[in-house]
Amino acid sequence: MRMEDIAKIANVSKAAVSLALNGKPGIGPETRDRILRIAKDSGYAARIKPAAPAKQAKTLLFLAFTNSGIVLEDFYQQPFFRELIQHTEERARSKGYSMLFSSVDMEFFERDIELVADENSGNGVILLGTNLTREQVATIAAKMPSIVVLDTLYETLPIHFVEINNIMGAHQAAVHLHDIGHREIGYVASSVRIHNFDSRKRGFKRALKELNLDLPDSRVFTVSPTVLSVQESFKEQLSAYKQASGGFPTALFCENDYIAISVMKTLAELGLNVPEDVSVIGFDNIRESIVVSPELTTIHVEKELLAITAVDLLVDSMSGDSRTSVKTVVDTLFTERLSCAAPAAVTPA
Repeated sequence: MRMEDIAKIANVSKAAVSLALNGKPGIGPETRDRILRIAKDSGYAARIKPAAPAKQAKTLLFLAFTNSGIVLEDFYQQPFFRELIQHTEERARSKGYSMLFSSVDMEFFERDIELVADENSGNGVILLGTNLTREQVATIAAKMPSIVVLDTLYETLPIHFVEINNIMGAHQAAVHLHDIGHREIGYVASSVRIHNFDSRKRGFKRALKELNLDLPDSRVFTVSPTVLSVQESFKEQLSAYKQASGGFPTALFCENDYIAISVMKTLAELGLNVPEDVSVIGFDNIRESIVVSPELTTIHVEKELLAITAVDLLVDSMSGDSRTSVKTVVDTLFTERLSCAAPAAVTPA
């Protein structure tokens, strides 16, 4: 019997028969078994070579816990996380690894962390820690020892962390607003509190204190961190502030770009122009920050560098024998665009 005959009986191509008989990759196990069975029945047994052992796939896992805080079920479509994931996958590929993605609903934390740990016992893990508490990170790391936590940091845990220098970024924003003449500066906070936002608030208040400015509670506003449209609650807060103080803050720092874009839309509904009436600064420098009008002044987060650092740290730790954990903080860059200007009272003629 010829190879063509085996191919016809097995309903495959002649090339597939050749791959099976020569033990080469390129066909599925079921197809290979069917071809070899037919070949043996036809007297080809002596000419069959054993299949080459499959190479161990090198895989990293990107793990997120969703529906808690700012990390939504479709977090991979949220601008900041979308860019972070893209850079992480590209870096893993350049290192010879494929990237698997897994998300767990926070409601099923205890149950599903066991399943994920069992299924990925041999894989290194990049954990998106944005919305996770210290206790949750510790629990996950105990079950997944080859791990790097991205986008948060808990100093007392002996785990690898890579995070943004949130304090520096917020400090840069406050200094800029002061330097261009603003004194009635407001702060727009997320209604959902995470490590990053708390650090940004500390950095902003620290800068104001150094500049002999204060941030009274009346100029701290609260909004949803994941809404790009007008927020009625923010309109009400601004209106109440105007009624109490006789005007609006001349500038607003927002804890992320989503909040900043929503703030600009809300200001427009109130008849206020950005930056002529109110300057606005965001944080993250997502791609959407240059689509809005005016383009958003923001704090640039080096998302690519965060991803590269996390992947490299994980790969190195998996291949080495060091028992010392590393905590890396990536600095921010102030990015000036068109949503900030000197307040009208001090604008040069």
